[in-house]
Amino acid sequence: MKVLVTGGAGFIGSNLTDALVARGDQVRVLDNFSTGHEANLAAVAQRIELVRADLRDAAAVKAACVGVDVVFHEGAMPSVPRSVDDPATSFAVNAMGTLNVLLGAKECGVKRVVYAASSSAYGDTAVLPKREDMLQQPQSPYAADKVHGENLCRVFTRVYGLECVALRYFNVYGPRQRPDSAYAAVIPKFIDALLRGEAARIDGDGGQSRDFTFVRDVVEANLLAAVAPKAPGQVMNIGAGGRIDLLTLLREIAAATGVPARANHGPDRAGDVRDSQADISLAQRILGYNPNTPLSTGLKATVDWFLAQRAPVENERKSS
Repeated sequence: MKVLVTGGAGFIGSNLTDALVARGDQVRVLDNFSTGHEANLAAVAQRIELVRADLRDAAAVKAACVGVDVVFHEGAMPSVPRSVDDPATSFAVNAMGTLNVLLGAKECGVKRVVYAASSSAYGDTAVLPKREDMLQQPQSPYAADKVHGENLCRVFTRVYGLECVALRYFNVYGPRQRPDSAYAAVIPKFIDALLRGEAARIDGDGGQSRDFTFVRDVVEANLLAAVAPKAPGQVMNIGAGGRIDLLTLLREIAAATGVPARANHGPDRAGDVRDSQADISLAQRILGYNPNTPLSTGLKATVDWFLAQRAPVENERKSS
């Protein structure tokens, strides 16, 4: 199968690219490297076709779709806080960029598009776990843009016959998720802080909870969504099916790193939700999705990756 991975140099996209290459697919990656990194593709660089382009460039996106069977649309400006700071760019990349992908896929005869949607669509509803039939209540420009993408996927399936599947990710974590940004996700930030001997920053009281999902399980959901016969037209939650509050998470990361847990608390972040947990029964039924990575296992793999990245730096420091 010939596939295109948008955002394929990013955290989730590069893990997905590795899996696709490993099973023998012909893989084309489109990335502008605004948040992705070439190092993420180093192991497969000689086995993929790389297109350096922006999702906002409709002509480049269309060209990347030529000859492709399945598009995995992972490319995005992936940050709630950044979308609050810059809603125009968020819309251009996340909403219009998705339209460009769907138009390119339709015009090039792509069979299926698997779209990386977001659990932020649910907003701050009190009902847990979150089900796909619940009212969408986006609380940030990012969330609104991702919902817009879902709706475009539904329309392109109904009107144009393009098979589209939307997967609502719940707080994905794992190797290659970077901490070095003001908009970085909580797990890499916590790990990085503890390994540096610093206190982890927690926005709010730390009682807010999330459904943290290991990237390997998310990759498997994408592979299933690309072929499941009943998946087109569906929007499905992809999570672990549980939740943990940030203070408990910090203690788990402290255990995985062997470093005592310390926290500094700041104000709540604009656009954040209090609690999130996925009902994954629809994905289990439609895809055969079965997340099987315990949080402790996933955190250990993530910490091991961080330690491996630090080792060359530490060795150089010791030898100088």
